[in-house]
Amino acid sequence: MSPGQAEETSALGKQKFERCEEDLEIQCHAWQMYCERFICILRILGTTLFGVSLLLGITAAYIVGYQFIQTDNYYFSFGLYGAILASHLIIQSLFAYLEHRKMKRSLETPIKLNKTVALCIAAYQEDPDYLRKCLLSVKRLTYPGIKVVMVIDGNSEDDVYMMDIFTEIMGRDKSATYIWSNNFHDKGPGETEESHRESMQHVSQLVLSNKSVCIMQKWGGKREVMYTAFKALGRSVDYVQVCDSDTMLDPASSVEMVKVLEEDPMVGGVGGDVQILNKYDSWISFLSSVRYWMAFNIERACQSYFGCVQCISGPLGMYRNSLLHEFVEDWYNQEFMGSQCSFGDDRHLTNRVLSLGYATKYTARSKCLTETPIEYLRWLNQQTRWSKSYFREWLYNAMWFHKHHLWMTYEAVITGFFPFFLIATVIQLFYRGKIWNILLFLLTVQLVGLIKSSFASFLRGNIVMVFMSLYSVLYMSSLLPAKMFAIATINKAGWGTSGRKTIVVNFIGLIPVSIWFTILLGGVIFTIYKESKKPFSESKQTVLIIGTILYACYWVLLLTLYLVLITKCGRRKKEQHYDMVLDV
Repeated sequence: MSPGQAEETSALGKQKFERCEEDLEIQCHAWQMYCERFICILRILGTTLFGVSLLLGITAAYIVGYQFIQTDNYYFSFGLYGAILASHLIIQSLFAYLEHRKMKRSLETPIKLNKTVALCIAAYQEDPDYLRKCLLSVKRLTYPGIKVVMVIDGNSEDDVYMMDIFTEIMGRDKSATYIWSNNFHDKGPGETEESHRESMQHVSQLVLSNKSVCIMQKWGGKREVMYTAFKALGRSVDYVQVCDSDTMLDPASSVEMVKVLEEDPMVGGVGGDVQILNKYDSWISFLSSVRYWMAFNIERACQSYFGCVQCISGPLGMYRNSLLHEFVEDWYNQEFMGSQCSFGDDRHLTNRVLSLGYATKYTARSKCLTETPIEYLRWLNQQTRWSKSYFREWLYNAMWFHKHHLWMTYEAVITGFFPFFLIATVIQLFYRGKIWNILLFLLTVQLVGLIKSSFASFLRGNIVMVFMSLYSVLYMSSLLPAKMFAIATINKAGWGTSGRKTIVVNFIGLIPVSIWFTILLGGVIFTIYKESKKPFSESKQTVLIIGTILYACYWVLLLTLYLVLITKCGRRKKEQHYDMVLDV
């Protein structure tokens, strides 16, 4: 064989070997995809079976009504269903405690502040005082080189005051402003496609070339405002922080959230501890403040332990920008039952991160103060709106249970169906014709509230959390029927929100509360009628008297403490300038 033939044979052999190697790689890749698909199917089946079994098990425990302990005449009993709920509260509190310990250990974690961050502020008819406080807190953020983009939902003369406040606080010579006659999806009057395209490019260029930017645009809702900020930023930054215009940020809030995202590349979003700015303005805002602490530092801290926080709140959250642009169009164009969604923007943003298999976390080290309703009616409408988005997003969230820890499935079943079991229990007790059942229910509600609030007081190191037990009355009387009304009107999006400068009074939220009180009143009347037909035994009278005294003492004690606290903190509030976030 000649040297030329040998080289040709060698080359052919090499080509065959490379083809075999490529074929083997293709086969390995195909086999890997097959295995991943098979594992995915198994996880879907497993989580579905787990969720259904859990729901059926809880339902069976509720219907059977097996009792572990019961006294004569059934004055007191403790059964299987109660044990399940008690176990849930204990387990949830345990994992929340463990997550807080992890947060404390991460305090000393070194971090390089070399990632680029943009803060997006959504504003709509904001109270001037709150907006000033928000922007002053933004100026005190310690993260270096952070870009600030505030988008105002509205471009009329009535909205200009917000842009004026922005330039006043951020500096006229250091900030850029633009009044846009349209937005990314709606053209202005008499505008052509070409001019619309040019205006979008101008907005994007303005955001990219300036550190501090304020844009007024055609009204379109909060999602439109957030979309403008996300779209204009493009992929120019590593992380995007979101904030509402009624929020005061702690100086270290951005740094602490960046730290969480830097620690684990599989964490797609992180939220912080949202506290109430106007907590002492009314009893509604005060009870909301203790409820917020419980929601974030117990419930979301527990979810964070398993990497599946189900809602990163709008006042304080941060996302990986690379992930954000994978789903920003789908997020904006979300539809439900044939209608485009106009609320639940933050919860759906979180769900989009979870849908990609990334974890979502919570850190109590990042803090902020935000405004909350001080009037009952506005609070009720807010809670109804949030309940609508919760149940809608529950259905969407269920499609991604298999991508996350089983806790996500477990908690979704427990919290999603709990209101239905609770309503059934209340109606059952109120219509049994025994006055002790109604009194026992009232005592149990406050007892469970006291137990939860006592643990919260221990974890927070603040006795103020004992007032969380008062929130249980608000939950039972108002939030529970609001949840049912939210389900009944889940595809209706024409009400429920307003700006803070102009409060729109909407009485529709009172409909479910009125119906609920009518049902309960019917039960009380029925019980009085039944009890009046037979004499009370001496033991029954004793039990009723003791129960009534205990219930009355609870309210006298808690209301007295509340009045003392409000009087004391009201004086301190007059001297408080909110220079920093205080855990009071």
